[in-house]
Amino acid sequence: MKVIYITGWLRSGSTILGNILNELPGVLHVGELHYLWKNGLLRDGTNSLCGCGEQVRECPLWSSVVATLDTPDLAQLARQMMAAQRRTLRTRHTRARLAGVPDEARAVMDHTVAFYRALADRGAERAVVDSSKYPAEAAALLRHSDVDLRVVHIVRDPRATAFSYLNAKRYIEPMSPAASTSNWVGFNVASELVGNAANGRYLRVRHEDLTREPRKVVAEVQRFAGLDDEPPVDDDGKVTLGVNHTVTGNPDRLSQGATLIRPDERWRTELPLTHSAVSTALALPLLRRYRYPLLARGGS
Repeated sequence: MKVIYITGWLRSGSTILGNILNELPGVLHVGELHYLWKNGLLRDGTNSLCGCGEQVRECPLWSSVVATLDTPDLAQLARQMMAAQRRTLRTRHTRARLAGVPDEARAVMDHTVAFYRALADRGAERAVVDSSKYPAEAAALLRHSDVDLRVVHIVRDPRATAFSYLNAKRYIEPMSPAASTSNWVGFNVASELVGNAANGRYLRVRHEDLTREPRKVVAEVQRFAGLDDEPPVDDDGKVTLGVNHTVTGNPDRLSQGATLIRPDERWRTELPLTHSAVSTALALPLLRRYRYPLLARGGS
């Protein structure tokens, strides 16, 4: 059972990459499956819609998948799984999960793999794309013999993500440049730990390359995942997005129809210099590694 697990920090392009792959036959992008328990089953928060527009528990696909759970109390199980996620599958747990998976974490990941299996029987016979972006989950999945795991680590210039986080986006709250970049460092370092342990099952791509040459990058991801179709995006960056069944993610996941993939470079001129300096200082050790310039207003 093939699973393409996207990891990295938020607002880095995982939603659009997943939704492009969703257009391949037999491939299903499920969004951030990590949050199915919280947002989909408990409806705890405002992000409880499936990408198809229905509430997750009313979506024909997800209601069928959830029905495979063998439990007399779905809400209690959801709360147990969320508590286990907090205790064992946060980003800071990544190194420990590479070393071993305790029973509590294994119970969560066994349910996750059961969801993958149910999805494989419902249209994802070639691959499930999970854009949860939790490196500790990817680490735990590496140890799961039932999964042919491919880890795609997506990175974006930290100044761009800091700029994106200055404003709220529907149900996504704003975040300071210091907080955004601190998380950027933590998630990317943890993702690289997974990459080091993945034995050829890891690919890193840059958001900037995805938005400038989407067909080329999507083709690279497909080759890595063993999907030999023509990429569903053309040389001009145009893709027609159909219905998806993402359970959580960037609000853009709800968009359908003709879409043009292109870079958003506003941050280069609109991010205040003080914010740029804070982000640059915090991310400095990784900037060169990911081929990002020291000066945010120049280069690529």
